[in-house]
Amino acid sequence: MPHVSQTRIPELPAVAPIVLAGRIAPIDERERMSAIAKTPLESPWRVTRTGLAGDQQADQKNHGGPEKAVHHYPFDHYRAWEAQIGEHALLGAPGAFGENLSTTGWTESNVHIGDIVRFGSAVLQVSQGRQPCWKLNARFSRRDMSMLTQMSGRTGWYYRVIEEGEANPGDELRLVERLHEAWPLSRLITLLYRDTRRYDELAKMAEIAELAAGWRALATRRIEKHAVEDWAPRLLGEV
Repeated sequence: MPHVSQTRIPELPAVAPIVLAGRIAPIDERERMSAIAKTPLESPWRVTRTGLAGDQQADQKNHGGPEKAVHHYPFDHYRAWEAQIGEHALLGAPGAFGENLSTTGWTESNVHIGDIVRFGSAVLQVSQGRQPCWKLNARFSRRDMSMLTQMSGRTGWYYRVIEEGEANPGDELRLVERLHEAWPLSRLITLLYRDTRRYDELAKMAEIAELAAGWRALATRRIEKHAVEDWAPRLLGEV
């Protein structure tokens, strides 16, 4: 079990998530494969180092793995999406954004990088935000959905699994320890996608040990090159 600091745990309500998983299937007319379509997963839920037992990823280079083992997306955002893009069949229930955990009350504004969270007997740590990709375009039948998600800041986030374990209905996500009070995910997401040339901030970002190595390397490359990486292949998938 990770060391629990003696400082006061910040106020973040315990929440019982809806747990979802997906199976690999064609996502578009080109028959590109994805498991982004998530539906409720039968309990008990086994949480492993690489994700939920029963969940799949078609592209294991860019999805899943230890640093992106579990994806959390706030159901709080669904109403904002309806206001932005109009009614959509996918927005009627959790799972539209490929999330494994759906909750209300936790968002990018009150969840911080490095937060340690218990779920049943499993222990998770917030490792990075989400970098939306073209699969959201295919999922929503909108060419701009990935870009809209990125620029809205409503991206969701990923956990690494510190301790494997099992959870059951009624088990809540509970914040155990906060390591970086100054680094809510919203700050990281703004730096990554909006204030992209704040090199002083990028240097601080690159020093966060609990941040996924890929995001720290991204910050370092921007500082070295004084340039922002090309987002088009990720957002449009035209490669």
